[in-house]
Amino acid sequence: MVNNPGKLDKELAESDKRIEERMKKVGQKYVVLSNKGGVGKTTLSVQLATVLAESGASVGLLDADIHGPSTVKALGLETERLKDGGNDSILPVEKGNLKLMSVGSMLPGKDAPLLWRGPMKSNLIRQFISNVEWGELDYLIVDSSPGTGDEPMSVFQMIPDISGAVIVTTPQDMALLDSRKCVSFLRTMEIPISGIIENMSGLTCPSCGHEIQVFGKGGGEKAAEELGVPFLGRLQMDPLIMDSMDQGINCIKAHPDSEFVRSLREIVEKIIGKKLEKK
Repeated sequence: MVNNPGKLDKELAESDKRIEERMKKVGQKYVVLSNKGGVGKTTLSVQLATVLAESGASVGLLDADIHGPSTVKALGLETERLKDGGNDSILPVEKGNLKLMSVGSMLPGKDAPLLWRGPMKSNLIRQFISNVEWGELDYLIVDSSPGTGDEPMSVFQMIPDISGAVIVTTPQDMALLDSRKCVSFLRTMEIPISGIIENMSGLTCPSCGHEIQVFGKGGGEKAAEELGVPFLGRLQMDPLIMDSMDQGINCIKAHPDSEFVRSLREIVEKIIGKKLEKK
């Protein structure tokens, strides 16, 4: 029961105003999502943000995966903590021209779970958007939680003028079922769909160079064709890239000539609709 509904309405109105003011300073806004976990959604979110930042753009990465905030590890920022910006504002963690906001920078330890229900998670996401000093950004990338529940709904309802949603899936035919749910969800929420990425699409044998289809091939492209949305491309499994992520190393710099990075750059260019600057 709300003791003072008038006060709550005023706080929400003030929060909405702050969100409007902060988001006016942001250029393009993309949400990365999947219908289930384990498909590489966070990997794609981090690498999408990193590629854009490496091109010289000012980028914000909002980790809205409240129960699995692994962006801090992928960026090598596990020990960094948020700072008070004054006037109820929060300063994001920064790495070059990339700004990160994640609950992983708030927890007392890397093994600490977050035992929160829906309303608390929605309120936290609201704070991430309204209270964080994002500043002037060319791009804001949102790493959503898996599924079509509280977190992605909160993101879509709170962030105005979303440029597009990027769906991450795997190559199996079962990907069609999961992608269909994502597409239906986005159309219901009236969110523009940038397209589908087929992740974990093959593995090149380091000994013989033969491509091994560990999870099959083509499920993402088939899903895109049947659902009438753009197919953005495939990304191979690459042990070097996975190792870089585990160590918080920038794989764009560490492996610039890899097939993964080459394909990733092509996918990013399709998403933002222009060529990336060479730095």
